[in-house]
Amino acid sequence: MPVSSDLDALLARCLRREPAAQRTLYSRYAGRMLGIARRYAYTLPEAEDILQDAFVKVFTRLGEFRSEGSLEGWIRRIVVTTAINHWQSGKLRRQSQVELPDSFDVSPAVSASALDQLNVLEVLSLIEQLPEGCKVVLLLYAVDGYSHSEISEMLGIQESTSKAQLSKARKQLLLLYQQQNNFIRL
Repeated sequence: MPVSSDLDALLARCLRREPAAQRTLYSRYAGRMLGIARRYAYTLPEAEDILQDAFVKVFTRLGEFRSEGSLEGWIRRIVVTTAINHWQSGKLRRQSQVELPDSFDVSPAVSASALDQLNVLEVLSLIEQLPEGCKVVLLLYAVDGYSHSEISEMLGIQESTSKAQLSKARKQLLLLYQQQNNFIRL
């Protein structure tokens, strides 16, 4: 999809490192990209760090952008990659670890459709309680739309590991939902 002439002009100004143009580009995309970074971070300050690092990369690599695709999609990929790099380097600090069993039975009283009834904040709250590997794979696959092949490449894991982490994440989401709503007793 070709970039509009207004955006072309803005990108040209950004390539010339004009601060006003860089602020405009940042303002245009920062809100949406912070939401993406926030899904991978445990705290807002961590998400803001991811966003800052990502936009440094955006401005540094802007000459690599090819207008065949969406600029927003290109920036999104940089934000996700930056978040993954933060996660892999240990820069993201989990506040508390929720202990979940390695295997469990899902009560027939609750199904995956029950999760459909939750609002976005409730789902994100449950996702934040997942073990780190499960959380990252679930977000990459179910939210950001990456394939298991892409996830395995991004995280340096086997494709089968990505699939297993996703399966475990789904089961643990149901378990967390059940615990939160007193469907089971521990």
